[in-house]
Amino acid sequence: MLKNLLFLTCLFVATSAFAQDTLKFEKALTVASGSRYGREAVYTDLLAWKMANNQLQTPIENGEFSTGKNGEKVLWKAITADSKGRFSAFSRRAFQTTNNPFLNPGGVDRGSDYIYLTYTSPTAQTAILNVIGGNSLFFNGIPHMGDPYASGYMNIPVQLKKGVNELYVRGASIVPMIIVNAKKLLIHTDDVTSPSIVLNEINGILKGAVTVSNSSLKDYNDLRFKTTLNGKQREIAVARIAKLSMRKVIFEFDASAVATPGNYNVELQLLQGNKKVDEKVIVIEALNSASTHKQTFVSNMDGSLQYFAVTPQLNGWKPNSALFLSVHGAGVEAIGQAKAYKSKDWGTLVAATNRRPRGFNWEDWGRKDALEVLSLAKNQFKPNAQQIYLTGHSMGGHGTWFLGATYPDKWAAIAPAAGYASLKDYGSADGKIPDSSQNSVERMLLRAGNQSDVPKLASNYTPLGVYILHGDADKVVPVSYARQMKKLLADFHPDFSYYEYPGGEHWFGDQSVDWPAIFSFFKWHTIPVDSAVNHIDFMTSSPGISANYRWASIEQQEQPLQYSRIILNRDNKQAMITGKTENVATLKFALTSFKANTAVKITLDSLTAIDYTTRSANDTVVLAKSNGAWQVLTQVNPRDKNPMRSGTFKEAFNHKMVFVVGTGGTAEAAETNLNKAKYDAESWYYRGNGAVDIITDKEFSAAKYQQRNIILYGNAENNAAWKILLKDCPIQVNNSQITAGQQSWKGNDLAAYYIWPQQDNRLLVGVIASTGVAGMKAAYANQYFAGGSGFPDFMVFSADLPKAGSKGIKLAGFYDNKWQFDEKNTAKP
Repeated sequence: MLKNLLFLTCLFVATSAFAQDTLKFEKALTVASGSRYGREAVYTDLLAWKMANNQLQTPIENGEFSTGKNGEKVLWKAITADSKGRFSAFSRRAFQTTNNPFLNPGGVDRGSDYIYLTYTSPTAQTAILNVIGGNSLFFNGIPHMGDPYASGYMNIPVQLKKGVNELYVRGASIVPMIIVNAKKLLIHTDDVTSPSIVLNEINGILKGAVTVSNSSLKDYNDLRFKTTLNGKQREIAVARIAKLSMRKVIFEFDASAVATPGNYNVELQLLQGNKKVDEKVIVIEALNSASTHKQTFVSNMDGSLQYFAVTPQLNGWKPNSALFLSVHGAGVEAIGQAKAYKSKDWGTLVAATNRRPRGFNWEDWGRKDALEVLSLAKNQFKPNAQQIYLTGHSMGGHGTWFLGATYPDKWAAIAPAAGYASLKDYGSADGKIPDSSQNSVERMLLRAGNQSDVPKLASNYTPLGVYILHGDADKVVPVSYARQMKKLLADFHPDFSYYEYPGGEHWFGDQSVDWPAIFSFFKWHTIPVDSAVNHIDFMTSSPGISANYRWASIEQQEQPLQYSRIILNRDNKQAMITGKTENVATLKFALTSFKANTAVKITLDSLTAIDYTTRSANDTVVLAKSNGAWQVLTQVNPRDKNPMRSGTFKEAFNHKMVFVVGTGGTAEAAETNLNKAKYDAESWYYRGNGAVDIITDKEFSAAKYQQRNIILYGNAENNAAWKILLKDCPIQVNNSQITAGQQSWKGNDLAAYYIWPQQDNRLLVGVIASTGVAGMKAAYANQYFAGGSGFPDFMVFSADLPKAGSKGIKLAGFYDNKWQFDEKNTAKP
């Protein structure tokens, strides 16, 4: 076998701080594996399936990988690195025939390629693996996050075994390296989150974050960062860094001695006790108060450090001025976005980050980041509550369409530039297939992503001013997307403006975002106060994403993740609320426009009127539909689904979640659980600039981890935290079967993703469960961190999922509002 393995040539690179060998690859094999990943839970990956089921043969040149639909052989082919060390899988076109079922009519499906490399290590040792490019990878069978955007900062600690080590990378173009270090704890400065020093305003104790890798075989809980800037020192404890892992960690520095603009060195020392284990220098910029700058904050989502950028108001910010939230395009840093705008004399501009330059398409956690930054900016700059505006470019144009439709009461006007409205229409085949060709499971999964279908929510734009800007020569996001929305708005919208920039490509200078007409348009739009809004027309796909509009809130749906709509009229003089609802089970009204002890008559859907007497000037009333009639709900069960805890599965990755890994059972099961948790943590770091605590089930206690969502890995027999958190859950998983309500499936190759409410009224448990190792390996793929992907409350599947796609899913669906199974909202093959 060894004569068929490909060996690498090693290059030696030494630094003054420590010795390291950087091992670069020269040759590899590649195959069009037929893998397919989209923005939903269904995926196919034949190589991953073969690996999980011990059917993957060691690749050899011209060796057969699989047989295509027409009986032709799909073969491994040799490729060679270019002068930059890059392997390009799609350079093998000459080796393929037109009947290859994995070739699209337009060329190679690059997502289907795998590249295979090997390294023969003279000894068992640890190292750092850095693969630039590639969507995901397996190193000696262990899954890791790739680097699809070629960022270069995925420094993944790995265990090298003596002899042959195998690397499979899914992707079309990669630069792989293995770094063997003398030091096991390393500070990496290729992914720094840092603030600006703003003289006389933001120049005290500031926070930054860097990645630290631990390529040792022990956990570190006792590390500290010591920083020095202009003679000022600061120390802070470092979060736990588990063995063979990387983590973005926070440091602090004292900027109080900085008095003039310029670049300043911050010395970082990583300490263990009195021992310095590594040190680096980063550069921080000091600016005057009129300059566009960065501010950092600790995110409520996961406790990680994030940043936003600010273009200050001209001549200094003034309370009661306007606030502009700008959302950037794919690959654009928030600070670059903010710098494209000149300061305005009537307001401050703030650019959120979407957690990363590509992040989550301003959906999911990108949506949460935008709202968190908006809240921080309101607290800091004290703007006029009626002068809040939203704009963005490219992916940020989509973000503007999405956030504008999802939260229409937050903005006076919006201005999408070079944007696409729906992810289902742009850059993805998901959702484009006619419903008639989808099975019920696929439709259920697409339904879980309904929030992404922005045109369905277009009526929510009615109260907003909308300005659409697009270059008519845009080849990245064709102008047809703007024209689509122009046509849609023209049918009903009373207040929108549209401009196509003649000859404008995707970016035609700073005016692509800082377009004077946009801000002129903004200036004559304001948000009406609630007391002046007596007509409401609001739609949502889920109360867990957006529930409130003005004085009404959709608390629960009849059909989860189907569109809900309320059309309401309020008459303060007559003390009446009338209207109609669609797909609404529970509705809440704020009655602040009515005086205390006022008899209010509420008539919904032409049903029997409800007479309700207000108790105070701040009274609210909750109405529930039961047996075709609306009734006042005198007592709300906080454990039921509600806007604070509504699902879907992805909602569990919030509230400073902690990953709890099952260690019981066999050593292989425990290792597989841990591998999956670490893969998820790497993915969360890469896609969301995030940081996660990973602990074992033996370390978990409910008291210690209060006010945090819990993500469990394993099952009832190998995760000791299971009986604490899931004893009353209708989905149970052990080593031999999965039971979901009245249904059950037997075998050691099953897996499930699902959520369950904790005992409090806000938090969730997210579960990644399997009956055996093969099941957990089928669960390795984690498209739930892809922005806009659709995952329902629960799904049960077998290890055949990577091979059979949706046919491998046993059950998918949503709980009812009592967190019980509802046949109307479940799907089976």
